[in-house]
Formats: sequence, C-alpha cells, structure tokens
Amino acid sequence: MSSSPIEKKIIDYLEHGDKRALNLLYENYSTSLYGVILKITQNEEIAEDALQETFIKVWRNSGKYDSSKAKLFTWLFRIARNTAIDKLRSFNNRYQKEVQIDKSNVYILPTSDLNQDVMDIREHVGRLEEKYKIVLDALFFEGMTQQEASDELGIPLGTIKSRLKIGLRELKKVYDP
Repeated sequence: MSSSPIEKKIIDYLEHGDKRALNLLYENYSTSLYGVILKITQNEEIAEDALQETFIKVWRNSGKYDSSKAKLFTWLFRIARNTAIDKLRSFNNRYQKEVQIDKSNVYILPTSDLNQDVMDIREHVGRLEEKYKIVLDALFFEGMTQQEASDELGIPLGTIKSRLKIGLRELKKVYDP
C-alpha cells in the first residue's frame, strides 16, 4: 500500500513511540475523524470526548498498527468509529438509568396534608402518664416488640397491651381532636 510522505513520517513516529506523531495525527486527521464521530453520536460534547479518547487509544495501541494490513486512516477510522459507538452506548445507558427529577413526583410532598403537630410526637408522648410513656418509648422509640418490652420492663404482656392501647388513645386526642 502506498502512503503519503506525511503518513510515512507519522507511522515512523508511532513505531518509535515519538510523541510528535500525536501532533501530526491531530493536524492531519482530527477534522475527518471528528466528522465521522459526530455523524455517529449526533452530539458535539460526546463527539469531542470520543475524539480525545480516540487519540489516546491510538497512542496506547500504536505498536499494534500494521501498515501491511490497512492504511493509517483506515486504522484511525476504525478506532474512532468504535470509540464513538462505545461513548454513545455509555451515554444512553447512563441517561436511561438517571432519575429524571423534572419527570418524577417522588420529591413532591403535599405539605397541606402534613399535620405539623405530628412532627413533635416525642414531646406529646412525654406529657403522658409515666406508665404509658414507658411502654410507648419501649415499643416505638426503642423498637422493642410487646414481648421484649414485657420482659425488659417486668410488666405482664397483657398490661403492656392495655397501656399501649390507652397511650395511643390519649395521643389520638392530641392529634385528632
């Protein structure tokens, strides 16, 4: 395959790991490669990233180029094309997985339905008689089961249930007058 003098120089630089190859590659091929990448990605930002990544891949794989198998531009074209496709897939996958806040109602709380008094439930539990307060604290704030509260507090299970019922009835008076 016949090569132009500049192409021969670039190939020689690539074979010897000479960084001047990158400058020559960019000067001679960046516009064409960018056009190919942009046609695939349809997005300038993605295309710019893909072009930069293409040159990084070319530099890292410069030892793999074989001028007897393909012209330099063909080799560059394949790397650019594959990089563009990978970038586009990556972008599409990431975009599909992202939560679209403006299209979601997850964070929209109807504040009119919130009873502001409920926000201070500990304070209201603290105002109950001690025997009810102890039971509600154990069950709701310490996360105990009724049986665990009975064992821990030394109160019969039936009494725990009764005090829970009465304590909740007293709280209901506060929250639902």
